[in-house]
Amino acid sequence: MTTAPRVALITGATQGLGLALAEGLAQRLSPADTVYLTGRALDRVNCAVDAVPAGGAQVRGELLDVADPHAADRLAGRLLERHGGVDIVFGNAVMRVGPDDDPRKIVTEYAEVNNFGTTRVLRAFAPLLREDGRLIIVASSLGTLHYLAPVLHDRFDGLTSLEEVDEQVAAWRDAVADGSARGGAWPGFVNIPSKIGQVAAVRALARQRRERDAARGVLLAAVCPGMMNTPTSGMWWDVGDAPSPADAAVPLLDLALGPVDPGHYGQLVRNGDVLPWKPGE
Repeated sequence: MTTAPRVALITGATQGLGLALAEGLAQRLSPADTVYLTGRALDRVNCAVDAVPAGGAQVRGELLDVADPHAADRLAGRLLERHGGVDIVFGNAVMRVGPDDDPRKIVTEYAEVNNFGTTRVLRAFAPLLREDGRLIIVASSLGTLHYLAPVLHDRFDGLTSLEEVDEQVAAWRDAVADGSARGGAWPGFVNIPSKIGQVAAVRALARQRRERDAARGVLLAAVCPGMMNTPTSGMWWDVGDAPSPADAAVPLLDLALGPVDPGHYGQLVRNGDVLPWKPGE
């Protein structure tokens, strides 16, 4: 009995968790399989591909800037031509923000990468998923309504399309950019509404695809990797005792390569457990 070669793709894979996911997939998959390591700078993509240890799946580099409105669709078209579909997608591209950054100045680019980049990846690659496929968006435990003022819950709860999610993210982005979010109910830390928007996007798409994905063994989920020891996290918190990206990648790889738990579908998962979306769940 033979198994068809599998195709995996990771966005934001030139460093940190993304690179760890690429390395982990390459180690766990077979030499007949292909792992696409993507990023927005060709030199960094090539260096990252060269850094992946030999053995296991073939690792190929591809340019993918999720802030480009058409880049995800272009790459999806190429993978469809080459392979007829994809089996595993990790949406991990992120613009990092530091404590000294002015939210009003960075929020437009931040939302473009982290949020609209996420919905572009979902739109482009969800239709390519083959049977038993996995599409996993790397988010955070901050991506739940527990961290948002109750008066704002309706902005993201119960959304039924990616277009609705994009509209709400755009409204938040504009409020931060023009200063009207200051002194209001929006949290000052832009990471919170952004992560909530990512999880809301997964939930909205899951509403549309749940029945057919269940019949095909497909998993669509968001995932929290937990605190990691990275330079970016170190700007905000003491991460001296936090896991390395390679260690943090392990439960994410288990989620992508293990059997599907139906309870994970459309949810935010951390270490195999579902994080409640809103108070009372």
